Amino acid sequence: MSFVVRTLFILSLSFVGLYSAANPFPTEEDANNWFKQYTQSLTDSQTYQLLKQFPKGGDLHHHLSGSAYGKWWYELATNQALNGGYQYFTKINHSECDSAPLFHTISNTTHSKLTKCEQKQYKALNALSNKEQEAFIHSVELDKPEEGREEFFEFHWQRLSELTQNPYITAQVLLRNMQLYQQENVRYLETQMNVRLMNRADGSRFPPAEALKVITDMLDSEAAKATGVTVRFQYALVRFTDNIEAQLDWIFKFVDANRKWYVGINLVGREDDPRGQPTRFLAPITKLRAQYPAIRLSFHAGESEHADTNIRDTLLLGAERIGHGINLLKDPSTYLLMRHNRYLIETNLISNLKLEYIDDLSAHPFPQLLRTGVPTALSTDDRGMWDATLTDEYYLAFTQFNISWSELVTLSQNSIKYSFLQDEKKEQLLTELNRDLTQFLALIAESANQIPSANSKVQPLNSNVERYSDFICEFAASVCANEGNNKETTRK
Repeated sequence: MSFVVRTLFILSLSFVGLYSAANPFPTEEDANNWFKQYTQSLTDSQTYQLLKQFPKGGDLHHHLSGSAYGKWWYELATNQALNGGYQYFTKINHSECDSAPLFHTISNTTHSKLTKCEQKQYKALNALSNKEQEAFIHSVELDKPEEGREEFFEFHWQRLSELTQNPYITAQVLLRNMQLYQQENVRYLETQMNVRLMNRADGSRFPPAEALKVITDMLDSEAAKATGVTVRFQYALVRFTDNIEAQLDWIFKFVDANRKWYVGINLVGREDDPRGQPTRFLAPITKLRAQYPAIRLSFHAGESEHADTNIRDTLLLGAERIGHGINLLKDPSTYLLMRHNRYLIETNLISNLKLEYIDDLSAHPFPQLLRTGVPTALSTDDRGMWDATLTDEYYLAFTQFNISWSELVTLSQNSIKYSFLQDEKKEQLLTELNRDLTQFLALIAESANQIPSANSKVQPLNSNVERYSDFICEFAASVCANEGNNKETTRK
């Protein structure tokens, strides 16, 4: 089947079965009207639980190293049975002999090579006091009012440092993500994961193929299979680093050799660094495209509050998906190009709010994109660093922008339709997703006369729901309130 024909077939699956005999509503309008009336009768907590059970398709914009909560990092870094036998030290004091930020974390091997003065500033991670443990955990979460973009870009990643170079920790972070996505009724995760600079416990380099095998062995485990979550990877290139041509050469070659797992390449990093402008990459990518069968591109662009041409220039590189796209409406010609076209915007509401690219959600272009035909899907970006979830993203969209049932369905379907997953698997997941969406609507309609309490959830699929994220409890305290509280002000 040709690419075009197969793509049209995949897109047509969006509409198959959603309004069939199994669906209690003969038309989309009937479903929208009923769902709006039904959800207006729910408290905020009930609405949140309903959205947690809603079949969400996938998460397409996901940095694996940014997806781990602070507690996960501490648990994995101090548990040698899970982390491959590594030991870590973290910086707990300032000194003139070491300029690294507090809680910069390094391996035992690196620590042994420091000067005596430098070593005094570090402490074994497993020897931290309770107070130091809490400080370490919060040091990699953006959870203080004064923290924002600079804290995130300039310090969070430096603190994680060598923890992100351990393939065993990476595998465990991925598994925990999959287990949480299972609870959120997510079928697919397309995450950005690099393996070139992974280290062994003795400090020597892991060959990239061996590091990848540590992670794919986990994906073949019973624990991973039990989640029902399909995973594929993108290889990420930091846009402002040196030796871009050599790095791209290596990445294209590696992705081409590992197409079972790697389905694309991403360009990441701050766009306000002049070294990372998209046009810098046009010549090397054009050259590499002549050497390899098509490798798909999903690049960060438009993650800015200022007008620029980065989204247009990124599309010129051959990108099919745009990460963030916050300033798209400030580039009218590119906005018109993307309407009713094949390019998707990966929307990250919480990230854009936390990193202060928008002052509040009312300034976000998401509803304009969604309702004028620019394909978009909700995703989490660096969920661990916001202490947030994909359900939180859906809750914000639903309550702040009056999202209809059919718009929820579109967002969920888009996260599979526009994925880079291999076509046969994509068709399978989209068929299963449409079945789940139909079943979900039928089951909540069936229970309409028995609206669940905040602690008794509708359970159309699997449900292991317990923990609320810190983000949602701060943003919408009524979601986390005890049963019996009335619906409050988060819904417009």
